[in-house]
Amino acid sequence: MALEITDANFEEVVLKSDKPVLVDFWAEWCGPCRMVGPVVEEIAKEYDGKAIVGKVNVDNNPQISMQFGIRNIPALLYFKDGQVVDKQVGAVPKSVLAEKLNKQLA
Repeated sequence: MALEITDANFEEVVLKSDKPVLVDFWAEWCGPCRMVGPVVEEIAKEYDGKAIVGKVNVDNNPQISMQFGIRNIPALLYFKDGQVVDKQVGAVPKSVLAEKLNKQLA
């Protein structure tokens, strides 16, 4: 299951991770986010142990959202060694998200 990432645990879970991290920035009122949510959960299961997959509710965690300039959601950021290395804005097929994560595992 995707981890719940918050302003409080972001540094520990994402920036200090020794594995690639996929972070889904979302909100309950966002229709496209509800389409991407189940896909992110599938990716979390499939990449368990290889990568960290988490979700940030932008309404509850404005600090991280502002820090990374999140203006449109869903926004998915890929982190490696504490840095943003790729991103995807908007709802896309699972294959697109998985391919971007695979690049960080290579």
